[in-house]
Amino acid sequence: MLTERPRRSRRTDALRALTREVRLSPEQFIHPMFVHEGEGEQPITTMPGVSRHDLPGAVAQARLAQSLGIRSVILFGIPDHKDPDGSQAYAEHGIIQRAARAIKDACPQLTVIADTCLCEYTDHGHCGPLCQTGTGEWTVDNDAALTLLAQTAVSQARAGADVIAPSAAMDGMVEAIRTALDDAGFSHVPVMSYAVKYASGYYGPFREAAGSTPSQGDRASYQMDPAGGYREALREARLDVEQGADYLMVKPGLPYLDVLRVVRDSFDLPLIAYNVSGEYAMVKAAVQAGMLDERRTVLETLVAFRRAGADAIITYHALDAARWLRGE
Repeated sequence: MLTERPRRSRRTDALRALTREVRLSPEQFIHPMFVHEGEGEQPITTMPGVSRHDLPGAVAQARLAQSLGIRSVILFGIPDHKDPDGSQAYAEHGIIQRAARAIKDACPQLTVIADTCLCEYTDHGHCGPLCQTGTGEWTVDNDAALTLLAQTAVSQARAGADVIAPSAAMDGMVEAIRTALDDAGFSHVPVMSYAVKYASGYYGPFREAAGSTPSQGDRASYQMDPAGGYREALREARLDVEQGADYLMVKPGLPYLDVLRVVRDSFDLPLIAYNVSGEYAMVKAAVQAGMLDERRTVLETLVAFRRAGADAIITYHALDAARWLRGE
């Protein structure tokens, strides 16, 4: 005779909900937004349902996200001018700076997170100015990039960004940004570090969306090796904690759920998972081919991030997931 029957507690939706360990809420989602200098909406072909927005469109998107219960957005800028140093990243009237001001004016209670990098703004697509090594190879000048990233962070905070999110994968960037923010009177502005960021093949659609594909080489010399293992991940996270990070991030999400769990167990800072563009595009392609149920697949994926230890999730599914959780 069976003495244990786990199915009893799964018999109805109400019973399943009664003892659920993992719960999703729109407040846990961070909605990514691409903002461009031109006019109108520009659909991104590799990311069905996602577009580049002009300033009025970005404000409308922010209002929509807020109306669905989402309380945070992260901004990525597409400038109309690029140069070797990515000067539009730290320009006082750059696209992210103007978008942050416009969104905070329209939605003062919404948390605006500014992605802080140079790759969308440089004419070579790398995350800092280039220099030559002693052997004549071109590489990113790490320390020169720190100065420009610090300028970018201060200009974004001055424009009203609530959180600075450095994604450049430069050694020492959190310390440089934290020091610059403090010196400029923004000690209250937290830093959300892309602490554990891999040189991943899942970024392809984003690079098309942001126009940030490197014109030469790749980012493997400064982003993390996918086969690097847990020690490299923990070292990168520890360095950012020591330098003053307020949040840690693991990017991409799905291929690195094990890393997410290890980072969660090792540090007590809030932890963000980035459900990246390639993960989004794969689901969309499978749904369009009739292979997957989009609602079930997306919500299951988001639950996986939470179960692995994420406190919040950056996801291009944010608007739809918020609607589904509201029963729409």
